[in-house]
Amino acid sequence: MYPLAGICRNWVDMGSGGGLPGLVITIIARELDPELHVTMIESDMRKATFLRTVIRELGLTATVLTSRIEQTDPLNADVLSARALADLSSLLSFADRHLSPTGQALFFKGETWQKEVDEARKAWSFDLVSHTSKTNPNAAILEVREIERV
Repeated sequence: MYPLAGICRNWVDMGSGGGLPGLVITIIARELDPELHVTMIESDMRKATFLRTVIRELGLTATVLTSRIEQTDPLNADVLSARALADLSSLLSFADRHLSPTGQALFFKGETWQKEVDEARKAWSFDLVSHTSKTNPNAAILEVREIERV
């Protein structure tokens, strides 16, 4: 069973770049959860055009916003994701703007993830579950909820 079916209606991927994970989630959702809407935020016009082209060519349903994350109207995401975008403190600031009160953020972080968590805790309170990356045992996917500025 698809774990987010019926729970997540609005997935926002920040700094989507080449489409990871935004396009992948959109492709999976077409098969397993067609009611899920994915929005990708990408400030680079060339990358945003690429994302729109892939969406059109594959017959997917998703939205691409060509704007800066901090200038985009709040999106009230059930799930918010980012990969290789910014340090955790910056990501938490974006999440504070775009994540619904009951939502969760998924941040794909490299080998310095624990240092980023320690630094972020100086300015933010949040619940965290870390999942070891399957591609790099020193990297992690951070599942973050209950984000509040301290």
